[in-house]
Amino acid sequence: MAVPEYDVVVVGSGAAGMTAALAAAHRGLRTVLIEKAATFGGSTARSGGGVWIPNNSALLAAGVPDSPDKAAAYLAHIVGDVVPADRRQAFLDNGPAVLDFVLASTPLDLAWVPDYADYYPEAPGGLPGGRSVEPKPLNARLLGAERKNLTPPYLKAPTGMAITQADYRWMNLMARHPRGLLRAARVAGRRMLALARGREMLTMGQALSAGLRVGLADAGVEVRLSTPMLDLSTADGRVVGVVTENGILEARLGVVVTSGGFERSERMRKEYQREPITADWTVGAPENTGDGIEAGLRLGAAVDLMDDAWWGPSIVLPRGPYFCLAERTLPGCVMVNQAGERFVNEASPYVDAVHAMYDGHTDDKPHIPAWLILDQRYRNRYVFAGLGPRQPLPGRWYKSGAVFRAGTLGALATAIDVPAAALESTVERFNGFARSGVDEDFRRGESAYDRYYGDPRSKPNPCLGEIGKPPFYAVRIVPGDLGTKGGLRTDTHARVLRGDGTPIPGLYAAGNASAAVMGHTYAGPGATLGPAMVFGYLAAQDLAGGQHD
Repeated sequence: MAVPEYDVVVVGSGAAGMTAALAAAHRGLRTVLIEKAATFGGSTARSGGGVWIPNNSALLAAGVPDSPDKAAAYLAHIVGDVVPADRRQAFLDNGPAVLDFVLASTPLDLAWVPDYADYYPEAPGGLPGGRSVEPKPLNARLLGAERKNLTPPYLKAPTGMAITQADYRWMNLMARHPRGLLRAARVAGRRMLALARGREMLTMGQALSAGLRVGLADAGVEVRLSTPMLDLSTADGRVVGVVTENGILEARLGVVVTSGGFERSERMRKEYQREPITADWTVGAPENTGDGIEAGLRLGAAVDLMDDAWWGPSIVLPRGPYFCLAERTLPGCVMVNQAGERFVNEASPYVDAVHAMYDGHTDDKPHIPAWLILDQRYRNRYVFAGLGPRQPLPGRWYKSGAVFRAGTLGALATAIDVPAAALESTVERFNGFARSGVDEDFRRGESAYDRYYGDPRSKPNPCLGEIGKPPFYAVRIVPGDLGTKGGLRTDTHARVLRGDGTPIPGLYAAGNASAAVMGHTYAGPGATLGPAMVFGYLAAQDLAGGQHD
């Protein structure tokens, strides 16, 4: 019998897949990584690139007061028994070593994102200063010819500037705070220096993906683009390879499925998730149509969390959906339902905000679509959906129905078909909260997370400001997402499990192809990519020598 050409086949080139392939190669395994798209990086390359792994070396070097006990208490509190405790603990126990391995095996360097709070910083073990780290700017020249194959970001920075997550926070306030202007000047200076040196600097998910790809090249891992997985190949009840258009790629030890979620599959979203839902509201990679999940289901795999996603309130613009971060946190805006009433803390973690949209979706007061109401004072002060302060919103946004504008709140209410008296009453009540600094209805601005994207010059609450300067704007908000979080059920070694808890031999999964270790919640910035990398690594370690009872 011929010996398979590879020990391991990895499906998907996001952070999970590239970490798995890198770890397998460093354990001496003959590894090939296949990618459905014509570019590498998947949703990782399109993302902010933050990584949430407690107690990692970059955090500790920055003096962040983390500890294993704090992290364990935090995940236990926010995730609960939705995810088995041993799987949560496997992530926490192995995370720091995984990140050290990645740093040692790639040109990546990571920095703490100061004060980007955990999403529930007041919970037991939560950190108001945050646990998120991000890549430092990376020279694109390191990629060589592979630069042309890097998946573009979901939103491009203006004029080729290399903007980090830490930059983004303050640049939103460039018209309001000296630190905003200083940060903008620093970013511009970085751009000028890069041009003078003939360099292109990559940041966020671009940098993370590029750094991992350089590591794969150094480790001799073959990467095949434009190679979709059609199915899994089995023999005697074991996964032994991947079926592609060009034949079967045999894997002596097994296959690691890291092919992303099913956010771009209209059929799967309709089957597993609540209405209203569509594949058009996601910013996930276009190729993420659930291929790996469905291949596992055909082999009897169990799935979990299929009704959930890495949600976020989003604006459907003509160029595609825009995932709102700072916009709904800044002073001078409220989010209302179709009854013209507030229904959530606008500054809450984005997953929670969309859960509130769905949970309140009733016939008498539907929360989908919702409307972000703001005034001209807000537009004069803050960046909005990539547009600078005072910059007019494009006419095509109005024509598409994404935005409405009117001289009075009553006229605006009529334009968006909500009760005028209710909207006026909601804004009047909110303005009272803005003056007192206390949101008596939803406690906006009380959490350290709320305040991260707030305006420090807005007193007495950085997240509250009056809405009163015409014209007024209504921005249509839908439940968008970064990707789905439901997928194949896995154990502490990333082995894919059947419904009875037994593993399918030779089959592993990580990233959004697997059910999230975060359960129905979201621990902090980068809590998608951190676990993806850790469980990709654990899959490779198990393939390289795992022994089980």
